Amino acid sequence: MVEVVLGGRSTLYTVYKRPFVDYFLRKVSSWYTVVIFTASMQEYADPVIDWLDAGRGILSRRFFRESCTLLPNGTYAKDLSIVDQDLSRVCMIDNSPVSYSFDQANGIPIEGWYSDPSDEALLDLLPVLDSLRFTSDVRHVLGLKAF
Repeated sequence: MVEVVLGGRSTLYTVYKRPFVDYFLRKVSSWYTVVIFTASMQEYADPVIDWLDAGRGILSRRFFRESCTLLPNGTYAKDLSIVDQDLSRVCMIDNSPVSYSFDQANGIPIEGWYSDPSDEALLDLLPVLDSLRFTSDVRHVLGLKAF
């Protein structure tokens, strides 16, 4: 349960972790600086991120809806240049390709998750993320979209 306070009103939300997320975050944070960039409002996202991080300090920076660009169709896109000006070392995992439409060559698609306990999508990404550590420009590898 995560408590979200909006406009002085408290609401409890039930939040579930995607299978293997703790292992995934531990592993990936040993390779990279992990940044959360979400289209969610900060009031909702902060408690969820705190819960995921669990005091480990592995989620170094956070960007929320106010850092996104609202598109004419009502969706949000994320400009990765606010994370780092050098996009050769930046990748974004997102279930919405619109989210990385400004920086398509940096995007790594992942299926959305709702409740499947047998989901292994995060584990499937580990070899890709591991290999990206050894390239001078992640966009050269991600541009192949072979995953």
